[in-house]
Amino acid sequence: MSDVTNARPALTMLSEDEAAFRDAVRAFAESEIKPHVTHMDEKAEMDPAIVKKLFEMGLMGIETPEKFGGAGSTFTMACLAVEEIGRVDGSVSVLVDVQNTLTTNAFLKWGTPAQQEKYLSKMATNWVGAYALSESSSGSDAFALKLKAEDKGDKWVLNGSKLWITNGKEANVFIVFANIDMAKGYKGITAFIVEKSFPGFKVGKKEDKLGIRASSTCELLFENCEVPKENVLGEVGKGYKIAIETLNEGRIGIGAQMIGIAQGAYEAALGYVKGREQFGKPIAHFQGVQFQLAEMRTELEAARLMVYNAARLKDAGQDFIEAAAMAKLYASRAAEKITSKAIDLFGGNGFTKEYPVEKFWRDAKIGQIYEGTTNMQLQTIAKMELDK
Repeated sequence: MSDVTNARPALTMLSEDEAAFRDAVRAFAESEIKPHVTHMDEKAEMDPAIVKKLFEMGLMGIETPEKFGGAGSTFTMACLAVEEIGRVDGSVSVLVDVQNTLTTNAFLKWGTPAQQEKYLSKMATNWVGAYALSESSSGSDAFALKLKAEDKGDKWVLNGSKLWITNGKEANVFIVFANIDMAKGYKGITAFIVEKSFPGFKVGKKEDKLGIRASSTCELLFENCEVPKENVLGEVGKGYKIAIETLNEGRIGIGAQMIGIAQGAYEAALGYVKGREQFGKPIAHFQGVQFQLAEMRTELEAARLMVYNAARLKDAGQDFIEAAAMAKLYASRAAEKITSKAIDLFGGNGFTKEYPVEKFWRDAKIGQIYEGTTNMQLQTIAKMELDK
């Protein structure tokens, strides 16, 4: 008989510290974010006071070492924060996600000691970060970059533009991917650290979006933008490696955002069907409704297991790339299905803005698009399987 005392705990079984952290983030989201969600969605603007409170709560430097002012915690903790905030608002959730799983992680892995000291310290206290890879001609074909970087001896000069950059309006520092030699293709791609105040840099128009409307998605303009030589992140010509590896991690964060959004929609639907009466009794008493709830809950649990598994693999230093692709693929699909079913269960009320589920559905759609579309995740999974 196996020794059950040595059995591996369930993926969703949280440690004491993880549970306490999750509960604290949930309470924060309920009290500090939820009252402003509708207004931010209608105005398509992030409330600066909420961003300030995110820093005060220590949610903008979760993995950042304590010596730089961060919490010195784990990637799984960051995903728990993204999930819990997503349960209330997808827009604030993705702001926290990009800060922690993309920008901070890139500095942690490839930043020089001087870069880490300067930027991680600021990002743990009051600087928002953004990750600038996409362009109008390079979405899924991420390496078809046209933003050009020229070596001017004592500095680099960038010319071109970026598109669909999350946190564009709020960000103080941007990790920007540009090509130093178009003839070299992806081997010319280099990552640069660009501050908002750098000469020649400007944040352009903000997109008017279907969902996550309070999250700023902006164009970035570079017109002879001057970047100091010491602001190359990693090695010159190795930016493609930074882009690939950082996005692999970021996909787990998007999976966490999606399960948070799905959880919020599911809870809203569960509460509604218990109170909504038709034919003389709550609609929760009807088998057709019960079956839909069961399907939603099962999809949600499966997605959460995949996201937590990928996050824990990453923290354990294990290969997580295929798990991350599968987690994002499944969680984003599940979120769209669960939020759509939530609208169905609300009936006509679900189609109005008086109730929260239409927004959960709008916010969920982006999960199958950004940080690698559904087709790109399928391609990654298939390639890894065929290479075995």
